[in-house]
Amino acid sequence: MADVRDLYQEVIFEHNKNPRNFGVLAEHNRHAVGHNPLCGDQLTIYLEVDEADTVQDVKFEGSGCAISVASASLMTQIIKGKSKAEAEEIFQAFHDVCTKQREADDTPELGKLSVLTGVRDFPSRVKCATLAWHTVHAALEHDEEGASVTTE
Repeated sequence: MADVRDLYQEVIFEHNKNPRNFGVLAEHNRHAVGHNPLCGDQLTIYLEVDEADTVQDVKFEGSGCAISVASASLMTQIIKGKSKAEAEEIFQAFHDVCTKQREADDTPELGKLSVLTGVRDFPSRVKCATLAWHTVHAALEHDEEGASVTTE
């Protein structure tokens, strides 16, 4: 178990220190703001989605705890090139594992994101890990008002 926790911490620290796809996406056609009032995390997700509903590019900006930033960074890597339906499927799988509705072993589609599913052991951190995903869901649905993660 210590090895898994070490990997979990290493990935979170690396993506928090050097987040991938961080910044404003100048040519975005969808965006949303997400906020976790319990933790103070705040993210804006920018998407370039083509006419076939495929995420061509994605970036995020904002601030928050290491878990929320790492999750947003990993999310941007995973959903780039995915259809809206595929992104939603990954979000649902991630959410289900984080909230103990599904086992991580049953979700190979999570890839690198699976290291963050360790938050399931820390219920107060689930909202931090899922904020970016709730926000990208809002952006995909053209809901610019975004997501406020107060309940799971």
